[in-house]
Amino acid sequence: MSKNMKPPKALVKPPRLIKYGGLERPLREGRGFSIPELKEVGLDPKTAMKLGLYVDKRRRSKHEWNVKMLKEFLEKIKKQQ
Repeated sequence: MSKNMKPPKALVKPPRLIKYGGLERPLREGRGFSIPELKEVGLDPKTAMKLGLYVDKRRRSKHEWNVKMLKEFLEKIKKQQ
């Protein structure tokens, strides 16, 4: 992997708070990709960490936009090799 290529950051939904009227707020940067998201693209947590991806072992949700980002990232890596 080249030095100028940075791994993507996972995006998660922030909690819906009453003080904001329960409105849907924009996505925020998360701690890392969840294990179900990694399994969807065929990665295990150890391999993902070797690629420079952050893994959030506590999160169990699977967001389609994160899966899409991971697939695009893996395609870019394959093109560089």
